[in-house]
Amino acid sequence: MSILVNKNTKIIVQGITGNMGKTHTELMLKYGTKIVAGVTPGKKGQEVYGVKVFDTVEEAKEKTGATVSCIFVPGYFALDAAYEAFDASLDLVVIITEGIPPHDEVQIIRHAKEKGINVIGPNCPGIITPGECLIGIHPGIIYKPGKIGIVSRSGTLTYEVALALTNANIGQSTCIGIGGDPVIGLGFIECLKLFNEDKNTEAIVMIGEIGGEAEETAAEYIKKEVKKPVVAYIAGRTAPTGKRMGHAGAIISGNKGTAESKVKALNSAGVKVADIPSQVVNLIKDHLKQPVKT
Repeated sequence: MSILVNKNTKIIVQGITGNMGKTHTELMLKYGTKIVAGVTPGKKGQEVYGVKVFDTVEEAKEKTGATVSCIFVPGYFALDAAYEAFDASLDLVVIITEGIPPHDEVQIIRHAKEKGINVIGPNCPGIITPGECLIGIHPGIIYKPGKIGIVSRSGTLTYEVALALTNANIGQSTCIGIGGDPVIGLGFIECLKLFNEDKNTEAIVMIGEIGGEAEETAAEYIKKEVKKPVVAYIAGRTAPTGKRMGHAGAIISGNKGTAESKVKALNSAGVKVADIPSQVVNLIKDHLKQPVKT
């Protein structure tokens, strides 16, 4: 069992003929992902690793039955690419592209909500259901099928925690990198809800960072709605106030968005917060021994 994607999910890659699109299409195909079409305007009829290329998402969906798109186009093309995917009424759009203008990101997410379409990203590593489907740039080799869900603002921290879990023989159900920009699609709450409803996800790892109030808001949701064990890690504890660290959304403003405020909120919701990423494994082991909340 997984959330959002599985071994039967059919995917379109927008920007498949570009360097990033081509490279990661090959890696996704090798993982076993069902990429059924690519889209690059003006390149119809070409093939990339055996995947047919179409001029439009609408035609690609019509010919293949795809339900998901993965976008690798440059930042200044991302708005049009996303709108095209939304207008084709896909179920999920994964936007890997970084450097999208903030105004374009606002329009993308607003339009997606109007259309009722789920978006992962922008500026994210995508999503992986280990052993079944990889959409994006996750290093598939480090993941192991299992029952721990991961939702994270940081791609590299997702990889670090997933590898530590795998090395401890603890597999993952689905891992989602939601992105670190100020404006994103699916956030912590939406992903926590999906994991909470997934009968084969036994515990959840939430990886946050300084900046914004997403973690505090998620803590309130966990306290009220989530019945499964949740373990967290918050990056950026030593970051100076007012300085952006890493992601565009990782900036502390005044007393808001600090690591301390996030840890306090999560602790108050019964979430154990690791001091360093490597502690997540032992916290998960401890939590799995406890009964599920009712």
